[in-house]
Amino acid sequence: MPASLTDDRLGIVCVFSDGSTAEFDLDGLPCPALARDLLVGLVELIHPHGTVDAAGSVGHYTQSIRDMSRKLAAGGFTGRVADLRRPQMAEYWMAATGPREACTRRLLQGFQSAGGHLEAKVAELAAGRAYNPQRNHRQLPPYHEAEWYRLTRTCGAIVDESFALHKRALAAAERGRHPRDGGWSGDNLRWLLARVGPVGIVGFGLHLGCSDNVVRQRGGVLEASKDLFPGLDVVIAYRLLFGIYSGIVPDGIDDLVTDDVDWAGDSTILLSYVKGRTAAESLNLPRRAVRLLEQWLGHSALLRSHVSPQDRPQLWLRLRTPGGAEMSAKAGAASRVAIQRWVARHGVTGEDGKPLKVHRSRIRTTHQSMRDKSTWAGRGRATIDPNHSSQVEGDHYLTATTPSQRQAVEAIVEDAQHDLLRRAHPPTVVTDEDAAALVRDYPRLTAALGLDDTVIAELVGGAMDVFTAACADQLSGLHGPKGKPCPARPWVCLLCPLAVFAPRHAANLLRLKAFFSRQWQQMPAAQFMAIFGPYSQRIGQVLDRFDPAVLARAAHDVGDRDDELPLRPEESTR
Repeated sequence: MPASLTDDRLGIVCVFSDGSTAEFDLDGLPCPALARDLLVGLVELIHPHGTVDAAGSVGHYTQSIRDMSRKLAAGGFTGRVADLRRPQMAEYWMAATGPREACTRRLLQGFQSAGGHLEAKVAELAAGRAYNPQRNHRQLPPYHEAEWYRLTRTCGAIVDESFALHKRALAAAERGRHPRDGGWSGDNLRWLLARVGPVGIVGFGLHLGCSDNVVRQRGGVLEASKDLFPGLDVVIAYRLLFGIYSGIVPDGIDDLVTDDVDWAGDSTILLSYVKGRTAAESLNLPRRAVRLLEQWLGHSALLRSHVSPQDRPQLWLRLRTPGGAEMSAKAGAASRVAIQRWVARHGVTGEDGKPLKVHRSRIRTTHQSMRDKSTWAGRGRATIDPNHSSQVEGDHYLTATTPSQRQAVEAIVEDAQHDLLRRAHPPTVVTDEDAAALVRDYPRLTAALGLDDTVIAELVGGAMDVFTAACADQLSGLHGPKGKPCPARPWVCLLCPLAVFAPRHAANLLRLKAFFSRQWQQMPAAQFMAIFGPYSQRIGQVLDRFDPAVLARAAHDVGDRDDELPLRPEESTR
């Protein structure tokens, strides 16, 4: 065995995948029963069961075992892991360093995975959010486009091929009949497996009344089972591709159950998941992710019908041992080692020509990056002529050549510069409903707009109110024909120099902010930033100038619904 506990004293002996060995002695610690249980959890974390595969890494865990045993013993604890209680662990982890907390959390989870008993509240706390998160982890950069394409193409090919085999196997099962009556054929083998489930060679022989040796000699059972029921290789491809299409965090994908899938029509899914095991989130899935999830539910339906009621809600079901004599269903995430072996089997390479290192959090990062690059981003494939660089294209195709063209381009540049200047001006927020205070605090506004006492009184009194602000001149023609009422949408007022914001507008501003949040959830990032980006940034600047007490009172009147805003039908978020 690669890692085992020593019999004569408290310690552990490890053999790593490179052939090296290491031995760690923990004899003489207080709370020896606790330390021994934690060592049992450490065995579960060491390769090939887990990802720990070096003496240095094991050393960090043994130091954490020493630290935990000594500090709990100093507090009067004398029991085993099963005797730990939530207050004790919360007190220890809150006072521990980040690495010590991370190691002991994993040790408790490893002990539970090895079959040990862990009090339910302690197990929940161990799987929860860290008190001392390690901040030194840098975010992984997005994958290169070529790597991203190769990974997506490989996952898609595996998913499509396996689902096609599954459909052909189901059709064969419909044509077949019991092997005792119809003989030993592929159709008949699939007919029986579809009805008895993934029983393996031994179980298949029991159903036929023959030995497992006879089943092996005749063959075909493992191949039929592989076609009917998805294995680890197929599930890894589905999950990676689902992350590529949806951008959901890896632990959110791991913990999905069928109840999290909420169909909102024939082509829309609202998926609920947990991010970081601390916060519930939901996502309106992109169309490709909807189709993939729909395909997976069909692919796993037969296997799901043969599992226990307790396991049936698990979304990612697979065969536990697809090549063995005994088969059963299993759910849960694939280990990092299993994913890297999958990469090597299917020849997915990186830019250096070596097997691609798959980090599922990096997949999410790349998904977010690609969302913002859906329009031109300087890539060669986005040019008009693939034989030209972006600079050559700009010089040849975007340079104005006639006086009228230059005049049009200069007008566009002037408008853009004017727009940038307007955005740079701070919002005008009235904190005191007093005309004299307005004149004193905002002389620039009164001078620039030529406001007299009557107009100022109307501004602060509410007579000039629109939805989100008070307008200094609704007939100025800034966003429409001069002399006509301004036709701008409610959010356009946020960047208008004629807008004056008062505390009475706080509720409508909060309703507009909630509207931006709903639009962000259903729109691609690039499209949202192009339409609502400047306004969503501006509304934060406006609200920051209000008294928090005013915002707290206004928040009680906000229901986060479309009918709270004057929207057109096409602007609805429902």
